[in-house]
Amino acid sequence: MCINKICGMTTLEQIIEKEESLLQAMLTSDVKVLDDLIADDLIFTDHTGCVVNKSEDLEAHRTGSLMIESIDPGEQVIKIYSNTAIVSVLMQMNGQYLKQPFEGKIRYTRVWMNIDNTWKIFAGHSSAVNG
Repeated sequence: MCINKICGMTTLEQIIEKEESLLQAMLTSDVKVLDDLIADDLIFTDHTGCVVNKSEDLEAHRTGSLMIESIDPGEQVIKIYSNTAIVSVLMQMNGQYLKQPFEGKIRYTRVWMNIDNTWKIFAGHSSAVNG
């Protein structure tokens, strides 16, 4: 059980709220919310092995290169260590990337860190899941 509290919410509750905000921002390509949630020095490795930084991630949403039509989160594991949270979640997703449709299961791992009472994503990884 997480006992660390900020503003009346447990750390676990804060991370769950941030994850929900992230999913909504991804679905709507809300660049402002994504900008607030992602650390400036993000390191994200996508399912093809490419490393993406924050500006590249935001640009994909801003330009419409990435359009997510649906996200259905499944099993989720959240581990909290002081000012760091690690989230692993399995997503059923569909949408378009560079006007090419995609659909399938993707496992995301995200590292959230709380710096100056603000949770941000500093690292992430995604893997395509077969079956």
